[in-house]
Amino acid sequence: MKRTNAQSIGEIIDAYLQHENLRQTFDEHQAAALWPSIVGPAINRYTVSREVRDGILYITLSSAALRNELSLNRTQLLELINGAVGQPVIKEIRFR
Repeated sequence: MKRTNAQSIGEIIDAYLQHENLRQTFDEHQAAALWPSIVGPAINRYTVSREVRDGILYITLSSAALRNELSLNRTQLLELINGAVGQPVIKEIRFR
């Protein structure tokens, strides 16, 4: 028996996410998960929590000085995160 319509696991998962309207939620969670790899271990050490709600990435930091410095680089971080995800998922980053 020859299979003519074979799909990879990735294609099946992607089709399911699209069908159930979960693609946006999945991409938002992926963006939050990418935070440590984008900022590196030194900055991630001061990250207390990260979450995404309505396209806004909320980052809670334990250092006020670092929060201020990252706020100045917000646009660059936003481009890096959206570039890593592959599409503009995050509209804004807010530091707490």
